[in-house]
This record gives sequence, C-alpha cells and structure tokens, in this order.
Amino acid sequence: MNAQDIEQKLLQGPYHRWLGLKVQHASEGELTLVVPFREEFVVNPAGGYIHGGILATLIDLAADWALVAWTGKGVPTLNLHVDYHRPARGELTIKAKVIKRGKLASSAEAWIYDGEDRLIASGRGLYATPADQGAA
Repeated sequence: MNAQDIEQKLLQGPYHRWLGLKVQHASEGELTLVVPFREEFVVNPAGGYIHGGILATLIDLAADWALVAWTGKGVPTLNLHVDYHRPARGELTIKAKVIKRGKLASSAEAWIYDGEDRLIASGRGLYATPADQGAA
C-alpha cells in the first residue's frame, strides 16, 4: 500500500483525524507519520511539553500501521512498550518498521523525533497477525 492509500484508511478513524496525522511515507513494512502540534496535547502549560499518553498513542499507531502497510488489514495490539527519552514539543515525526512478521503475531518498532531530529520516544509493539491476514 502506498502513503495515500494508508492515509485514506487511517483517517477514517475520528481519533486519528483529531490527532492530525499525515502519512509522509509508506512502503511494505515501513511508515513515516507527521503530527502537527496541538495545544490539547500539552500536559504541563508551564513546560509546554506533550503528554506521554499522546506519545504512546503515536508509537502504537505508527507500528501498527507499518504492519497494515504490509498486510493491508488491521492488526490488534497485543502488547506495547514505550521508552521516553526527552520532553516533546512542537511538530513530531514518527518512523516505524516491522521487525518480525509471524503467523500469529508480528512485532514492529517506532521512533518519535522532534523538529530538530532529536529522539523523543521509542517503542515496540506485538500485534496479532493471524494467517488469514496474509502473515507469512
């Protein structure tokens, strides 16, 4: 699936539209998203940094949709691990890649970068990929 196809499917979800997701790149097993800053993302007005829950959402979304770019179908999250590296501010870029495609479960990783290309957060997820979804 190409970036335009992924973005069209992705933006069918109201939450995804609210986040303001833009698909910058998509190929088999890889995805890059851009998320514009929203004031609603801020957890601490004094610090102006983005809530960790938003970052975890973006890790999960990007990793999940990297698998969708491969399988063409939705993949439910089984497990998610997120590491936070520094406070997030401004527009974000999320890059994701499928690590292992399995018959019952697949894993993918994602990395969030700020506007200065600094690593903000990273994580990995385990996703259900039953054989009828095209997993090898």
